[in-house]
Amino acid sequence: MLSPVHRAALAAGALALLPAGLAQAATKTVDMGVPTANQKAFQNLGADVNAFFPSTITIHKGDKIKFVPTGFHSVDFPKKGDIPTPLAGPSGQTIANDLDAAGNPYWFNGQPNIEFSAALVPPNLNYGKTVTFSGKASVRSGLPLGNKLKPMTVKFTKTGTFTYFCNIHAGMKAKVHVVAAKAKAPSAKADKKTVKKQVSTALRTAKQLQNPTISGNNVQVGNSGRGGVEIFAFFPAAKTVPVGTTLTFAMSPKSLDVHTATTGPGNPEADPTSFLGKMANSIGGQPPFDQAAVYPSDSPAAGPASLTPTSHGNGFWGTGFMDRSANSPLPPSGQVTISAPGTYTFYCLIHPFMKTVITAS
Repeated sequence: MLSPVHRAALAAGALALLPAGLAQAATKTVDMGVPTANQKAFQNLGADVNAFFPSTITIHKGDKIKFVPTGFHSVDFPKKGDIPTPLAGPSGQTIANDLDAAGNPYWFNGQPNIEFSAALVPPNLNYGKTVTFSGKASVRSGLPLGNKLKPMTVKFTKTGTFTYFCNIHAGMKAKVHVVAAKAKAPSAKADKKTVKKQVSTALRTAKQLQNPTISGNNVQVGNSGRGGVEIFAFFPAAKTVPVGTTLTFAMSPKSLDVHTATTGPGNPEADPTSFLGKMANSIGGQPPFDQAAVYPSDSPAAGPASLTPTSHGNGFWGTGFMDRSANSPLPPSGQVTISAPGTYTFYCLIHPFMKTVITAS
């Protein structure tokens, strides 16, 4: 019988005889969002980062990457010549009989019903699975709908440089360089240094974005900078205006996120059963979408809507989904005229902790 020492020597000898690509097979890690150990530092700044860590990684052919879901992000490797799957789009149905609290039909009746893309929701999820990518077929994680999701592991069987995307945040992307088995590639230790530097740069950017200057009757929804850094707040957080003021709610110019500015009954974060709470829940993982959250509450073609405590029967007004992507049909801003005195609290239905209080007198 072989001793443990002899077994170890035999195993080492066997490994030495394997082809280089097999002998060096390894698994590296990419965080889908801010690494867990660094999240508190960003939370203290009201910030997050729409980026993969590291944003560029090099592996050998035959190696694997474990994509860890550390934030609300996804991974999409489109097949060669294709584009990433959009987050949402027409479901094939038309909106009908969608009424406001006063019993009147919303303007968007007759428009396409918008839902998450079918390719990104169950059963089309790859969390906890190992899949192979060569460029011939797309590989997607799907949306991170659920708790305690396991990583998706991707094995790369072809050399080349592959760009992958987040379906949720348009413009969030990263690269994988796959080199030949005998080529040089940074070690896992070197990758950790790269991530540390990326985190440090993002934190510095987040600190610089805390107090943007907003002029006139404008409210900025979020603030953003290089590297996917996003501050989740309205600027200003409170504002007093004369009755008759037209406010413009606009996305930050460099934002990779999607926001809304919406007012109406209820606090969507504290009261999920309220009017706004139910709308927010329909977006945050309990589809189908409430289309009054997706579309502007009033037709943009008619110009700025007039907002009073009785608008749409209950004081409702919203921009619908907004973003800054050049490839998106969504608007980057929305306008409303405050036509009656009162206090109006506007929330982002996608990130309900974001709010601004507008007092009109």
